[in-house]
Amino acid sequence: MKNLLSLLAVVALATGASAADKLVIKGSDTLGAKLVPMLAEEYKSKNPGVAFEIAAEGSTTGIAAITDSTAQIGMSSRRARPTEMSAAQAKGVSMKPTIVAYDGIGVIVSAGNPLSALTKRQVEQIFAGDITDWSQVGGNPGPISIYTRNTSSGTYQDFKDLAMKKRDYASSSQKMAGNEQIAAEVAKNANGIGYVGLAYLHDPGIKTVSIEGAVPTEESVLAKKYPYARPTFYYTNGEPTGEAAKFVEFTLSDEGQKVVRKVGFVPVRALN
Repeated sequence: MKNLLSLLAVVALATGASAADKLVIKGSDTLGAKLVPMLAEEYKSKNPGVAFEIAAEGSTTGIAAITDSTAQIGMSSRRARPTEMSAAQAKGVSMKPTIVAYDGIGVIVSAGNPLSALTKRQVEQIFAGDITDWSQVGGNPGPISIYTRNTSSGTYQDFKDLAMKKRDYASSSQKMAGNEQIAAEVAKNANGIGYVGLAYLHDPGIKTVSIEGAVPTEESVLAKKYPYARPTFYYTNGEPTGEAAKFVEFTLSDEGQKVVRKVGFVPVRALN
């Protein structure tokens, strides 16, 4: 089933597992739709008594879950905002970020769109609504349809920061719940444009546009040659403990980071 968005998924529930063995992880769709469930499956194969509950509904929900103590790990594709850090501190929660993978936000168009390259300025102008027709950037005439993430998404904010000089999105933009939805909508709309994380760039019917001559790859992200690269995070309340600490350690291990690479993200370090 392709659409894993707006979903509370119970991943690999262990029969008879106690509450102490249940790891609740909430937050980012970028991490939670593919990567973290795969990590959970690998982890569970070695720890069959552990159950996972994974809710991938946006980075904002992951940070809030740590603040409210409703999850042991909050997934986020953006850094917590100062206001979120303050809200956590007011509740006695110490937000600790751990970088678990690197990502590059790819700008995508329909596979049938003849356009293959844009400048950073053109990307800003398209998503802000200054440019409204493909003919203005050398494409076939036609009104541009913009697809973005919703406001609870870390990618929604990161793209504004990285690509739009923090400008607002065009009022005509259509907000989607997740990466897979954006890819699906762009694939079936010849005039569509959107953005997705590295792990979703090979979804059917879309292609990635180069930005200033660069496309998001492991090499361009690590070398910081791709302009829309970013880290992704697990958030915990201080140093993680118990099963959460073991799962964070597993994610950062060579085995976990090989899963990171397999899914399509960039490992945090060189692998053996």
